[in-house]
Amino acid sequence: QVQLVESGGGLVQAGGSLRLSCAASGRTFSMETMGWFRQAPGKEREFVATITWSGGRTNTDDSVKGRFTISRDNAKNTGYLQMNNLKPEDTAVYYCAAGTQLTLVPVTDTRRYNYWGQGTQVTVSS
Repeated sequence: QVQLVESGGGLVQAGGSLRLSCAASGRTFSMETMGWFRQAPGKEREFVATITWSGGRTNTDDSVKGRFTISRDNAKNTGYLQMNNLKPEDTAVYYCAAGTQLTLVPVTDTRRYNYWGQGTQVTVSS
């Protein structure tokens, strides 16, 4: 089992920044990938960014590329999502997810991940 706890969400004005953290505990050695997804009211959960836990290879959705950066600190078992130049359309609940299985499911697909955090609200005002 892997437990994930997100933090760092909040209310920010457009153009501002936030850094989300995802603290992992439990069988963290089994993590292959950590991803960030978001879900706005009335919309499906969508991919934001992902990072391979050992190699640090990243993949970022085009909608946030150049503004959001995913990273991780293996020693602290923590992943991060640095969000700059935030826009009102970034408003959503942001979820951290961990995948522990080798699979052909794309990293952009929620089915790649078998553990999820509780989510943290990010609200960007115009």
